[in-house]
Parts: sequence; structure tokens; C-alpha cells
Amino acid sequence: PHLGSLSPFFLTCTAYFLLWIPEDPPSRVGALVKCLPVLCLVRLLRANPGSGSSGGYSLRLQVALLFSALRDVFLIWPENFLYGVLAFGMAQLLYSWAFGFSPLRSGLLVPIVLYSLPFSGLLLLHLPPDLVLPVSAYGLALSTMLWRGLARGGSARWGALLFATSDSLLSWHTFIQPLAHGRLLIMTTYYAAQLLITLSAFQSPKLKTH
Repeated sequence: PHLGSLSPFFLTCTAYFLLWIPEDPPSRVGALVKCLPVLCLVRLLRANPGSGSSGGYSLRLQVALLFSALRDVFLIWPENFLYGVLAFGMAQLLYSWAFGFSPLRSGLLVPIVLYSLPFSGLLLLHLPPDLVLPVSAYGLALSTMLWRGLARGGSARWGALLFATSDSLLSWHTFIQPLAHGRLLIMTTYYAAQLLITLSAFQSPKLKTH
């Protein structure tokens, strides 16, 4: 896509970081500002319904982005955290479905497991008991998405890596120890991940065989 078609995404990202509304008390305006960049990516894909190897790939990305935007809204209000986990879990499953399971590239699971198991073990020590099961299920969905994104290649690979990075930072910041400039790091990697995954719809499906 040309730069002009991406300008709404970059403008809304800029508005988010300039206004920094999520630092304020939860509000509908804050929720809207936070999810607007992701909704702009949905609009970008809707404007190009035939992008990617098929329209189905683009459609699955659109639905995953909508679930991501729903998660962004839920997380504005801390009491809706579990709903946010559920929405994001659905997004990860849809991304995995979109990326496909061919080629399988099972060897990619080794570094993913070597990272995710120690990190998950440390995280579980800091989670309230009622969050252990849903967060563990989400971690499995995220790891699957990372595996399939790496296998697909292209910008999906980098988007999946940034997504996993963003979620790791969020988990550490929320449950283990607050990070300096944590929200900036989390949201920068998050928006970049969503953009790169969206751009994979405009790349040749031949990237999947690399």
C-alpha cells in the first residue's frame, strides 16, 4: 500500500502517544483513541479485499484485528481484564489460522519453547490464582501464533516476533515489576506488530515456502 493509505494509522498512533489518554482515568474517549490505529488497519484491508493469496487471508486478519481492538477497549477498565484476555486469545487463533500450517516447520518450536516455558513459569508465580488458567491458555495461543508467523515469513514473521515481545513486556510490567517507560515500549511494539501483520496481506504467498 502507498504511504497515503497508511497515513490514518500513523496519525492515530501519533494521537495516542501525544494525548496519552490511557494514563488518565478510564473513559470511552480513551478507549476510542487506543483502538483507532487498529481499526484503521481494518479499513486498509477492507479497501483491498483481494490482497494476499486470497480474500480469505485478508478477511481473517480483519476479524483478528477487530478482536484486538475489542481487547484494547476491555483493558482500559481493569475489571474487564479477563474479557480482554479472551478477545486477544481469539485474535491469536485467527492469526494462526490465517498464517496457515504449511510448511509446518516444527523446528521453530524449539526456540519458542525454550523461551516461553521459563518465562511462563516465572509469570505464573506472580499471577493471582484465578488468572493462572486463562493466562496459560492465552500463552499457548500466542506461542502458536508466533510459530505460524515465523513459518510464514515476510512481514508476518517480524509482526509475530514484535507481538510476542509486546505481550512479554506487558506481562512483566503488569504482574512482575513495572518497567521504566513500560507503556511506551508495550504500545510501540504492539502497534508495529499489528502493522507488519497487516502488511503481510500485500505480500506474495510464496514467502510461505522460504
